[in-house]
Amino acid sequence: MIGYLIYLAAHLFTLFPAPSVAVQKLAPVKSDPLTKYIYLSFDDGPLPGTNNCINICEQEQVAATFFEVAFHQSRSNFGRSAYKRIASNPKLFLIANHSYSHAFYGDYIHYYHQSDSSLADFMKAGRILQTNNNIARLPGNNAWNTSNIKRASGLVRPLVKKMDSVGFNVVGWDMEWRYNSSGRPIDAPEKIAAFADSLLKFNKTKTNNHLVILMHDHEFRASADSAKLAKMIGLLKRNPNYQFRKLNTYPGLKK
Repeated sequence: MIGYLIYLAAHLFTLFPAPSVAVQKLAPVKSDPLTKYIYLSFDDGPLPGTNNCINICEQEQVAATFFEVAFHQSRSNFGRSAYKRIASNPKLFLIANHSYSHAFYGDYIHYYHQSDSSLADFMKAGRILQTNNNIARLPGNNAWNTSNIKRASGLVRPLVKKMDSVGFNVVGWDMEWRYNSSGRPIDAPEKIAAFADSLLKFNKTKTNNHLVILMHDHEFRASADSAKLAKMIGLLKRNPNYQFRKLNTYPGLKK
């Protein structure tokens, strides 16, 4: 019965026409063969750990993109407060769309097989998050759909096509800082920084000289793990050719 109610709720989204995606003017990245661009991205917030990510990025003065789950933003005062902190610093931070429901917390097969209701889920998130951009990331799936990059598995391709038709840029990642069953980061910050260096050096990213790093807010809820994030960022900042950017400056985004 619960599964049926979730299914029915998802389809109710389709009863209402989806508005067009609000788009902000994108600042192009200047071409410089020596400069490497790093895009820090944090998924699934606002969650415990989000404020630590904000604090560290502000202390280090590095740009970051927060892919927010609208249900997390809207369900509590904590979520709304963390969201407002990100939104209040547009110089450093960008809020992007990570759906309303996060595929109903991992029901990926059902979610992606119902592409109309999944699109409505993203449109609902856009209205709540007021993202003012057309950048989105799929829950639990490294799909891309920009002017320059097309990457989607058979499971998510129907949704990606629908998102493309209403103007979304679907942005995935080049590398991930993984976490264990307790939600804590697995690898040492030195290993993550070295891997980032290697991907950029040997052009193993989706776009040469541009590296998108996926992390999750909850990984850094403990002070010891927050220190790992600060350490990783500090190591990358040592390279004078690295610049940290928000994802609205990533090359090839549809306007």
